[in-house]
Amino acid sequence: MTEDGYNRILADITYLESVRRPEISQQIAEARDKGDLSENAEYDAAREAQGLLEAKIAQLKGMLSNARLIDESQLKTDVVQIMNKVKIRNTKNKAVMTYTIVSDSEANLKENKIAVSTPIAQGLMGKKTGEMADIKVPSGMMSFEILEISL
Repeated sequence: MTEDGYNRILADITYLESVRRPEISQQIAEARDKGDLSENAEYDAAREAQGLLEAKIAQLKGMLSNARLIDESQLKTDVVQIMNKVKIRNTKNKAVMTYTIVSDSEANLKENKIAVSTPIAQGLMGKKTGEMADIKVPSGMMSFEILEISL
C-alpha cells in the first residue's frame, strides 16, 4: 500500500481508539446505571456496538501488520503495475476511462481507484501502451486498448 493509504488507516485507528471507544464506554456506563441488565436494551446495544468497534480496530490493525509500503520512486510506466494510472478505451463502445491500480484496502471507485485484485486490473497488469487487453468480467468478455500509463 502507499504511504498515504497507510497513514489514512493509522488515523482511522487513532480516531476509533481515542474518540469512539470512550464514547461507547460512556454509553455502557450510563446504561448500566439504569438498573437491571437482563432487560436493558440500551446496555445490550452499547455492548454490541463495543464489540463491532473492537472488531473494526482489530481488522485495521491486521491490515497494517500485513502491509508492505510501496516505494513510489521505484515505479515505472513501461508496463502496467500497481500504483500506475492507466487510461483505457473500451473497444466496443469507445468509452475512455482512467483508473489508478491500488491495493485492495485503498480501492475507491468514486476516486477511480481500482483494486489490484479486480478482473480489470488483473487483465491490465503487465501490458504496454498500445496493447489490447481482453478481460473476462462477470458480464462476459471486454476488450480494452491501453492508451496511456502514468504515475
